[in-house]
Amino acid sequence: MAAFPAPASGVVPTDQLVLRAAVSAFLGRYRGQTRVHTESDLRIFLRWCTDHDLDPLASARADVERYVRWLQDVRRYQPSTVSRRLSVVVGFYRVCVIDAILDHSPADYVRRPTVPAESPTLGLGHLQFEALITTARLSTNPNDFALVALLGLLGLRIFEACGASIADLGEGSCPLVLDT
Repeated sequence: MAAFPAPASGVVPTDQLVLRAAVSAFLGRYRGQTRVHTESDLRIFLRWCTDHDLDPLASARADVERYVRWLQDVRRYQPSTVSRRLSVVVGFYRVCVIDAILDHSPADYVRRPTVPAESPTLGLGHLQFEALITTARLSTNPNDFALVALLGLLGLRIFEACGASIADLGEGSCPLVLDT
């Protein structure tokens, strides 16, 4: 992680080596785009720690709460974004406890922001989606139907749909194959 640059002498202090090992152990649990997004969220936390002269492995619950307040008050993130970023921090500290790097997690008992059960983002209604998928099926480009079906029927995120390949889906598991 670039949050803690190596000193000019080329010798990395032990605490930085431990932090790098902890970060690697945590990120090693993820693959693909999930790893990319998780690393990004963790990098933001580690940068915040650096900016506040805080050793992430010596932080307390109050420090994690200050980070949450910073996300809310300074960065003005929505509760769902704050909750997701806090989940990454909680997971990182959980791995640190599991790996005996820390005795306890400073993220324990940190209150998560309230995220409404209903998303404020409007989605398509049943009839609207039916019209969209029908239009996509009639398109001269078969990729239009495949993309709409992946997004709408399987609930994939756009990066998941764009990163999918036929080999990933398998021939027998894909009801999207058009008769030609």
